[in-house]
Amino acid sequence: NSAPLVPALKSTWLVIHVVAAIISGGVFLLANVVAAAYLYLEKVESKGDRPAWLQRVPSLDVLDQLSYRLVAFVFPLWTFAVIAGAIWAESAWGRYWGWDPKETWAFITWVAYAAYLHARVTVGWRGRRAAWLCIFAGSTFLFNYVYVNVWGTGKHTYSGL
Repeated sequence: NSAPLVPALKSTWLVIHVVAAIISGGVFLLANVVAAAYLYLEKVESKGDRPAWLQRVPSLDVLDQLSYRLVAFVFPLWTFAVIAGAIWAESAWGRYWGWDPKETWAFITWVAYAAYLHARVTVGWRGRRAAWLCIFAGSTFLFNYVYVNVWGTGKHTYSGL
């Protein structure tokens, strides 16, 4: 038998926060896979023609645009996930933000993807530079998801597993 849930975990905002964060993370990671594919394909094409096994992979321009569109699509959802988490935290612990390592890295991830979108829209970054910036932003998400969850400290960690 398990104990009943503590009141802090019986919140609609918690469900919204977690679902939005999981969906956002999945799309961010997909954008990073596309950015990595861009970098790989660019390297292959710089050495000559594409091998037969890469013929079905879209062009560099398509990969570049796809990575950008995925991030642009999901960034508002990530923003909402962070805000929903803050609303839930206020009702659960009486504060919107506590600089917990997970909160801090969620903010760093938000800033990294905001910088990526800013570089694309205002500075005109495309191609290799944009792909590397997307991968950097994705690495902040992965660090938060893996390292902070498992080895970090705070309310969001699972280090007791």
